[in-house]
This record gives sequence, C-alpha cells and structure tokens, in this order.
Amino acid sequence: MLESILIAFALAMDCFTVSVVCGVIIQRFEGRTAFTLAVLFGLFQALMPLIGWALTTSFSSYLQAIDHWVAFGMLALIGGKMVADSFKEEEQSSMNPRDLRTQVLLAIATSIDALAVGISYACTGYDTLGQLAMPLVIIGIVSFGMSLLGFGLGIRFGEIINRKMRPELLGGIILIGIGVKILIEHLG
Repeated sequence: MLESILIAFALAMDCFTVSVVCGVIIQRFEGRTAFTLAVLFGLFQALMPLIGWALTTSFSSYLQAIDHWVAFGMLALIGGKMVADSFKEEEQSSMNPRDLRTQVLLAIATSIDALAVGISYACTGYDTLGQLAMPLVIIGIVSFGMSLLGFGLGIRFGEIINRKMRPELLGGIILIGIGVKILIEHLG
C-alpha cells in the first residue's frame, strides 16, 4: 500500500506542475475546468499503467524503447507552441487550458511515463487485474487531488507570476523541461 502511494505521488508530480501552469494562465477559479483537468489527469495516470501492464506480454521491449520519445515529443510540441504563443499578442495566443483537446493532450503527455510503471507491475508479480486494481485507483485519486491542488496554487499565485513573467512562456518552458527530464531518465 505504501509503495502504491509513493508511486502515485511520483507520477502525479507532472500533473501537479502542469495544473499550476493552467491555473496561472486562467487566473481565476473555474470549477468545470479544474474538475475536467483533474479527472483527465487522474484517469490517464491510472489508465497508462493498465495499458502498460496489459501490453507487456507481447510488446514490452517495443513500448519501453519509444515511450520516452513519445512523451518528450508531445511535451516539446505543446511546450514549444506555448513558448511561441507567449510572444504573440494576447488575443492571438492559442494555449487554452479550458479547451478539452488541450486538456486531453496534456493528460496523455504527462502520463506516458506511467506506461513504464505498468510494465514494472507486470514484471513484479501483478498477474491479475484484481491485484492491479488498488494501485490504479490510488494513482488516479492522488493525480486527481494533486491536479486540483496545483490548479488552485496556480490561480492563487498567478497574479504574482503574471507580473514577473508571461505564464505561457513559463508553462512552455516547464513542459519542455518535463519532456527533457523524461528523456534523460530513460536514456540515462
């Protein structure tokens, strides 16, 4: 149980960070946006280990060979777009955390490294879905909670950050940094 909780918090850190950035960009609490973002982050953080576990028997070496590149590519693409948008006039900027497509892309990109967790579950004796259910629920709940917390902190401190830096520039740099971190961890 403790191991599952620790893994859940480790996986939720990217969700937390991206949620902070989304809160900074939006600058006010919007329950629907916060809830949708948190649900998507929690859902994808729980589903990716399940997918990794399910595919391990026949595709594990292939998935391990590319999962970090996919995560890096998606985060670099979204982050690069945010950096470019930060230099446009405000009404031209297109990074919109309220947009469901953006939320889904962020949820997928931040959860791809969780595939490796699913692969490790398969390799460490989780033989049935029943054994895997509790860790997946814990991962989903922790990611949901950390996303809500991050969103709230981004809103709370967003005005301060806005005065000192463009939030999309900060968010883009953070997303690219997360992508680079994932890439370095897997290549190192």
